[in-house]
Amino acid sequence: MSGPSAVRDEPITRREQLVEFIAGGGKPDSAWRIGTEHEKFGFRIPGAGTPAGEEFRPPTWEGPHGIGALLEGLTRFGWERVEEHGKLIALARGQASVTLEPAGQLELSGAPLETIHETCCEVTGHLNEVKSVADALGIGFLGMGFQPKWSRADMPWMPKGRYRIMREYMPKVGRLGLDMMTRTCTVQVNLDYADEADMVKKFRTSLALQPVATALFADSPFTEGQPNGYLSYRSHIWTDTDPDRTGMLDFVFEDGFGYERYVDYLLDVPMYFSYRDGIYHDLSGRSFRKFLRGELAELPGATPTLKDWADHMTTAFPEVRLKKFLEMRGADGGPWNRLCALPAFWVGLLYDTAALDAAWDLVKDFTREERHALRDGVPKHALTLPFRGGTLRDLAVEALKISAAGLARRARRNRNGADESIYLEPLLEIAAANQTPAERKLELFHGAWKGRVDPVFSEFAY
Repeated sequence: MSGPSAVRDEPITRREQLVEFIAGGGKPDSAWRIGTEHEKFGFRIPGAGTPAGEEFRPPTWEGPHGIGALLEGLTRFGWERVEEHGKLIALARGQASVTLEPAGQLELSGAPLETIHETCCEVTGHLNEVKSVADALGIGFLGMGFQPKWSRADMPWMPKGRYRIMREYMPKVGRLGLDMMTRTCTVQVNLDYADEADMVKKFRTSLALQPVATALFADSPFTEGQPNGYLSYRSHIWTDTDPDRTGMLDFVFEDGFGYERYVDYLLDVPMYFSYRDGIYHDLSGRSFRKFLRGELAELPGATPTLKDWADHMTTAFPEVRLKKFLEMRGADGGPWNRLCALPAFWVGLLYDTAALDAAWDLVKDFTREERHALRDGVPKHALTLPFRGGTLRDLAVEALKISAAGLARRARRNRNGADESIYLEPLLEIAAANQTPAERKLELFHGAWKGRVDPVFSEFAY
């Protein structure tokens, strides 16, 4: 989840400014970049000063072995401190940042980069920096979609004002919103568009194919130490978080969809807050439309700025999110190689004209009912979900072929002469085996792990 935006505090005097803000993201393909974000769970390493009974427990922010101390330790790598009311809650370095999710999940929001090779180097460098600091603190990190061992009550809360507001509001609109906040981790990629027509085509294609990413990355089969009946429980959680700000956005596929229609959608998403004068003002459930008219009782006479608008855009959580770029939001968190694979998958599909055409041809005749059946069925069934006389695996295989061809045509090579399609290997292996990461862990749980999830913290830690 984002922190306060860095957008200027320009007053909104015309509705057109909201549309222009999104339209301003359009850029020529020579300027398209790749921004990768990933989250990971921290845990106490057995031994290493961890008291008995605290093994694998998520660290709090406080204390000499807490997440706050970890952030402090990372400053030796040139990261600049970001504080809220005197507490270190994030780091910034150039166009990248390290932030905290509500329960201390550590997130890297990567810089906008030109190639997947650069993205993978960035991820590798970040994980090495984190490990060098975390080892000394007795903290390990795990990439999965859902916390496999600890209950919601066991999860700590980070000292961030927006999380206090969301924590109080979530139970009013869904059963699983607090689980989304505290017990999930994702990897996502942010990609550019040329103009409105290009945005529409990419939005529709990626939204229809988002269940494929969910299936290939499915890695959240445990809840509180036991199988939960899902392969991507993280994905299921979003179906009962907040119907006002989640879902498949059927209007994206309607004639006439564009920047204006997305602005209409955002104006109907209830607010969480306005950040001004260093304070998060609780506006949960309030209307941004009324805010535009200066009619909010909590901020009498106040009207929003573009900064408020940029912040509000981050509080909608559909499967694909539009800001000044498109965010692919369907994947569970995972290990290093899948953190490189997700941007490769989507760049191959969306950043090559022939690939985008082929991907759109793959999904353009999907009905609304089929799109929803894929979205609703994939958390439990992943690649084995029945679809059009076959399974979702068939669709995944076709999408991977298109992506690989798109990456090959991009021909962005590393020092060894390999193009970016090398990063699809983990996904090709998953599709070929027809076995998701979640199913592999369930196999271990029922076999070598003898009904315990604790081994996941050692065998799958970064």
